[in-house]
Amino acid sequence: LYFSAQEGILFFYHIKDLQYEMKICADILQPISSLMFSPDYTILLLVTGQGTVYTYKPAHCGEAVKLLDARSSFFLAADFLSPGNKYCVSVTIAGEVQVWFLEDGTCISKLNLDIEVHI
Repeated sequence: LYFSAQEGILFFYHIKDLQYEMKICADILQPISSLMFSPDYTILLLVTGQGTVYTYKPAHCGEAVKLLDARSSFFLAADFLSPGNKYCVSVTIAGEVQVWFLEDGTCISKLNLDIEVHI
């Protein structure tokens, strides 16, 4: 079970029977607003309330890596494009939908909806 706290800490709970073990996986120093696993569960996207998107690879137990940083408006949400886990799509508060290459954070495509977006 992965979850985040207000302080921007990503936690992992390993639960077996009536026993559990808690581990701190990453501390990104920004409140995390959403978590999304890739379709094959190898990458976790972390979207912050300040509009930054991080990737975290649970199998590697490393730090979260900043993928995208808000420039003109905050990222509201992000998700993986299926099938596979090479690309993600994001939407900003300003209504810009973007497709990103996860390996290096390159913007592949964008579309402006010309409306403000709310979740």
